[in-house]
Amino acid sequence: MRIPRRLASAAAVLGLTAAGMTLTVGTAEAASYNGGCGSGYSVINSMDVGDGNTFLTYNSSTGYNCVVTVGDAPGTRQVLGTNLRRHRTDNVWKSSEYDNGVYNYYAGPIYVYAKGSCIDWGGHAASAYTRIDYGVHCS
Repeated sequence: MRIPRRLASAAAVLGLTAAGMTLTVGTAEAASYNGGCGSGYSVINSMDVGDGNTFLTYNSSTGYNCVVTVGDAPGTRQVLGTNLRRHRTDNVWKSSEYDNGVYNYYAGPIYVYAKGSCIDWGGHAASAYTRIDYGVHCS
């Protein structure tokens, strides 16, 4: 039985779309939150930071936020960074407010008590560009 060309083309497009979706899901799973902040922390936000994801977590019983950056290839050495601080208007980050280096699994955790204030947070993976959200998640 011969399949009309139009149907064969549609099937090929659907196959490529499904393959692309599988690839995307696999990447997202590889860079999922790893519990690096410890017990009692729940993920409240995340951001794509290149070859990984940065996760913002919050512990409602203590009022602390925590950030970790997880690379897309756990177990492989890669450049990772994470940033977290109470909101300020300057662009100067103290050494206690970031963690940058070459890691096998994740950068961080970085903790800050921010109950009653806003935070600046972000990270990077395999890039010199750090993505930061300023003055967010005000409690």
